[in-house]
Amino acid sequence: MAKVIMTVDDSTSIRQMVSFTLNQVGYEVVEAVDGQDAVDKLAGLDIDMLMTDLNMPNKNGLELIEWVRAIPKFKFVPIIMLTTESETEMKQKGKAAGATGWIVKPFKPEQLLAVVKKVLR
Repeated sequence: MAKVIMTVDDSTSIRQMVSFTLNQVGYEVVEAVDGQDAVDKLAGLDIDMLMTDLNMPNKNGLELIEWVRAIPKFKFVPIIMLTTESETEMKQKGKAAGATGWIVKPFKPEQLLAVVKKVLR
């Protein structure tokens, strides 16, 4: 059974690129357009990993991570921040909220897959 990864980004092109890259190697991808959309979709879903942007409307990436970590069934789900933010301070905030890893946009598909494979062992 394919591992399920949710990708959360308000950029359609980023969601499409992430989905295409992950689908190519057999992952099932669920897309959400922002943090609130992700919350709504996660209600009836089991996922193996979450990838989220930081800067989004309705619920940003940090708020989403904090919400996800408060739900027992998602407590240990790997969460990767996929964002243009690269400052150490933001990375520390992400880690404090519960992020497992950080990928800076723009990214190469191989880089994305390497992180996913490492985290989803």
